[in-house]
Amino acid sequence: MIDNKDRIEFTREMKRSYKILFPNMADIHFRILHKVFINYGYDIEMLTNTDQRVIDEGLKYVHNDTCYPALLTIGQLLSALKSGKYDVNRTAVMMTQTGGGCRASNYIHLLRKALKNSGMGQVPVISVNVAGLEKNSGFKITLPLLRRAIAALAYGDLLMLLNNQVKPYELRKGESDENTARWIDFVSDKFAQGRAYSQREIKSYFKSIVESYAAIEVKRTPKVKVGIVGEIYVKYAALGNNNLEEFLASEDCEVMVPGLLGFVFYCLINNINDIELYGGSRIKRAVLRLLLKYLTRFETYLIEAVEAEGSFIAPSRVTELMKLAEPVIGIGCKMGEGWLLPAEIIELIDHGFENVICAQPFGCLPNHIVGKGMIRKIRSLRPNANIVPIDYDPGATKVNQENRIKLMLSVAREKLSKETISGAFC
Repeated sequence: MIDNKDRIEFTREMKRSYKILFPNMADIHFRILHKVFINYGYDIEMLTNTDQRVIDEGLKYVHNDTCYPALLTIGQLLSALKSGKYDVNRTAVMMTQTGGGCRASNYIHLLRKALKNSGMGQVPVISVNVAGLEKNSGFKITLPLLRRAIAALAYGDLLMLLNNQVKPYELRKGESDENTARWIDFVSDKFAQGRAYSQREIKSYFKSIVESYAAIEVKRTPKVKVGIVGEIYVKYAALGNNNLEEFLASEDCEVMVPGLLGFVFYCLINNINDIELYGGSRIKRAVLRLLLKYLTRFETYLIEAVEAEGSFIAPSRVTELMKLAEPVIGIGCKMGEGWLLPAEIIELIDHGFENVICAQPFGCLPNHIVGKGMIRKIRSLRPNANIVPIDYDPGATKVNQENRIKLMLSVAREKLSKETISGAFC
C-alpha cells in the first residue's frame, strides 16, 4: 500500500492543466455538483462507463473481500483511465472520504494501490472531505464552494423526490425526466452566476420546481409502491444496484428513495454526539452545529415547498427520523448507515411505501447488521412491512436478484388488488 508521504499531491499547477475524473453515484445530484466544480475552474468529468470492464478491473486490482462499492468505483476509474480516452499524465481522479469507521475511509488508499499496481502511480488521487484528512494545494473545499454543494444536494433531493412521484403516472412519457433535466440546467446556470443559494432564491425556486411537477398531467392509478434503502452507494448508483429503479419502473411500480441530505445530517449529528460524549475540539463542535443549523434551513424550505402544494409526499425531518429509529436501534449506532437505515425503512412504511428493498453490498458488515439485522424488529413494530434484503456483489446474478424482488412484488400486488376491490365496495 502507498504511504501517505509518497502520495502525489494535486497542485495549483495541475488545476490549470489536468482533467479530473470522478465516479457517478446519485445521478441527479451529481449532475448539478459536476457543474458546480466546473464553475470553480476545475476541468472535471463524471464517469458514465458501466460495462463489464468496470467489474473486471475492480476484481483485478481490489481484493475480493473488500466491499462491492469500493470494487465498482475503483474499477470504474481504472477502466476509464485504460480506455485511451485520457492522457494519464494529465489526469487526476477524485473520490469522497468520510473519515468514519466504514471502509469508505480507506477507498483512497485502495485506489492509490490499484493505480500503482496497474502502472499508473503518477495519477494524483484527490480526497474530497471536510474532516481535514488530506489536503491538496490545487483542490480546496472553500466556504462558497461548500454552500453551493449543499444547495446542489438540496435541489437534487427535491428533483429526485418529485420526479419519482410523477414519472409513474405521467400521461406523456418522458415529460417528468425532461422537466428534471431543465431544472438541472437552470440551477447549474444560476450557480455559475453566483445565485440560487440565498434564502430568498431557494424558497422561490423550490416553489417553482414543485409547481412545475404539479403541472404535469398525470393519471393516478393504483400502483405498487416500493421504497429503496441500503448502503449509500448501492442505494443510489444504477451501476451498484443493476439499474434497480429502471427495473421497478418496468414492473409498473412507484419508487421512493430517501434523499442525500439525510445522510449528511446523519454524519453531522454523529460527529457532534462524539464530541459531546467523548470530548474534542469545542471549535469543531461549534462549526458542526452552525453547519447543522444551515442544513436545517434547506430541509425546512424543501418540506414547506412540497407540503404547500399539497399533492406530493414530503420527506420527514431528521429529528423525526431519529425518533423513528429509537425503538429499533440506538442513536449511538453509527457504523455504515447506522441508525439512519432502519429509520428510513420505517419512514417509507409510514408514507405508504410498505414494500421496501434493502440493498446490501457484499463486504459491508455494518450495513447487514443495521439493515437485514433490523428487519425482524421493524416487522414487529410495522406488521404491514414487506421488506426484502437484496445482496449485490460480483458473483450475484441480476436474474436471481430480480426474481427475489418479483416475489416481493407478487405479495404486494395481491394485497393491492384486495385493497382496490375493498375500496370499490366502500
